[in-house]
Parts: sequence; structure tokens; C-alpha cells
Amino acid sequence: MSWLAAVVGRPGPGGNPIDGTAVAGALGGRGSRYLAKLSSVGSISEEETCEKLKGLIQRQVQMCKRNLEVMDSVRRGAQLAIEECQYQFRNRRWNCSTLDSLPVFGKVVTQGTREAAFVYAISSAGVAFAVTRACSSGELEKCGCDRTVHGVSPQGFQWSGCSDNIAYGVAFSQSFVDVRERNKGASSSRALMNLHNNEAGRKAILTHMRVECKCHGVSGSCEVKTCWRAVPPFRQVGHALKEKFDGATEVEPRRVGSSRALVPRNAQFKPHTDEDLVYLEPSPDFCEQDMRSGVLGTRGRTCNKTSKAIDGCELLCCGRGFHTAQVELAERCSCKFHWCCFVKCRQCQRLVELHTCR
Repeated sequence: MSWLAAVVGRPGPGGNPIDGTAVAGALGGRGSRYLAKLSSVGSISEEETCEKLKGLIQRQVQMCKRNLEVMDSVRRGAQLAIEECQYQFRNRRWNCSTLDSLPVFGKVVTQGTREAAFVYAISSAGVAFAVTRACSSGELEKCGCDRTVHGVSPQGFQWSGCSDNIAYGVAFSQSFVDVRERNKGASSSRALMNLHNNEAGRKAILTHMRVECKCHGVSGSCEVKTCWRAVPPFRQVGHALKEKFDGATEVEPRRVGSSRALVPRNAQFKPHTDEDLVYLEPSPDFCEQDMRSGVLGTRGRTCNKTSKAIDGCELLCCGRGFHTAQVELAERCSCKFHWCCFVKCRQCQRLVELHTCR
């Protein structure tokens, strides 16, 4: 995922900067490097900038040059992907944290783990989402609203307004994100895994497309209702892919007819669908720091003393125990609304217990 490294360049959790080269390795060393590189530079408005995005393969550079107006949307998609990954895994042992000297999501994502599967899926979804929204908002000359959605629906409402052009966003994501994997040839097991998860990420948007409506009539009555199709909030896409992560299927390459395909490693498991995430290798436990693998470990992480889930001190701290400290927390209190129109609050201090892994 070297494209992801090409576009993001911003501080991650703990203030560690996400630099382009780091993100590159994080997202598979190849496929995601371009994304991180894209965000580490200013606005991509000149062809020369595309040449400077180290980590892009030549076909991606050519696409960048032909689609300069779209590249800022690709950058926004990359940033969305990283922020969503860090949100979804904020309470897990692997939390999408960053290192000063290692890739954005750690070197573990260069392996065929389920963490890599999620990163590829959320990244391809981020690009499709951001490009689609840019089309609908009128930022891009090459695309606009989806005009194929028109007429009267079977439910009786009138299709109108600006339906999100998800077809264009998905097509651009497929062309730009997938080209590196297709460049490797169909024989690479990792390429098959990455391509599958890329598509699963885009399908997470497609399967959650919404219908939004507006009523028209006297005094707000709904005599006429116009509706349009809209992409779901990206948080909903993240939740859907996180569920797919939890139920991901371990696969292995096998020859099926004249081609190679990924099939469940355990024959007792039902075949995965196009919407499921797949992985090739088991993940480490992420408990102890391993700089060679890019694993930060969980020492010093804040945990929840009362939770029995993965964010609880017992599981998150891997049985090592935890420290407890009293810390003073500043927060707003005694808030009052003043006419017109602002809210004024006091600053209050209170002591809270903070638990951190040993």
C-alpha cells in the first residue's frame, strides 16, 4: 500500500509524525506507499509533483498526471482511512499507532495478517468515498451527480437532487489503488489477498448506500417527496469493515481450474464472500514491543479497570498488571446560556484514577 504513504504526512497518536516513507512500508511496503506520499506534499496541482511522489509505480504516476484535479481527493481519502483505522482500533492491542522510524501502521501490515486486510480495505474505501463526495460537491470537472438515478421509484417518490456518483468513485479507486497489485500478476498470493480486500472495502460503501429524501408541500406536508442516493457516513463504513475484520477468513492459495484462487485454509469453514476480509498469516499478539516487526507492545497504554472486554486491563495488558495513578482533570462545568447567543462555563478540576499497563 505504498500510495497511502505518499499522501498523508501528519502527526499520529502521541504526536509521532506520519512521514511519507514510513506510511509506505506500513501499508504493505508497496501498495500503500503511494497513499502516504500523496498526503505528505502540498496540493497536487502540477504534473511535476506526481513525479516526486516516490513509491508510486509508473502507471500510478501517469494516472496522477492525467487526473491532477482528483489527487487532492485521494489525499483526503488516505487521511480518512488512517483516522478511521485509529478510531476503530483505539481500544485494541494493535491500535494503528505510529512510530517515528517505522511505517504508519507498523511493519506488521507488510505481512499478510488480518490487520493488513483491514488497512487495505479501509484505504480503498477511503479513496472511493472521497472521490465520490468530490464529484457530488462540484469540485471535479470530470464527474458530477449520478444522473442515472431519475424518474419515479417503485415506492412512489420522485428521484431528484444530486445522487452521489459512487460508480465514478469506485471506478477511480479500482484504477488507482489496484493497479500496483495487478502489476504483480495473478500468481502472487499477497496480490490476490490485497485485491480481494480492496474490493471488500469498496463494497462496504456500496452495500450501505442510503436514500435521503426531502418533502415538498403546503405547510411542510409531504405531498411530493424527492429523494436521492447518498454514500453512508464513513464512520459507518469503518464499523462495517471492523465487523468484517473480527470475522475475517484465513485463506491459502490453491489452483482452481487454470488459475490460482484463495480458499479457506480450514475446509470446514464456508467460502468467503466478496464482502468478507481474508488474510494469509496469523497475527502476533502485539503484547510486547518488537521493533524489528514494528510492534509497539501495550506497555504504558491506558486501560479500563472495570471492563472485561479487550480494552480492560487484564486483556490489554496481557496479564502483566497495571499501574494506577491519581491525575487532575480539567473540564468545563456550570455552563450557562447567555442571551444572545453564547454559553459560558467555569473550569473545574477533579481527580480521576488513570490505569496504565505495566
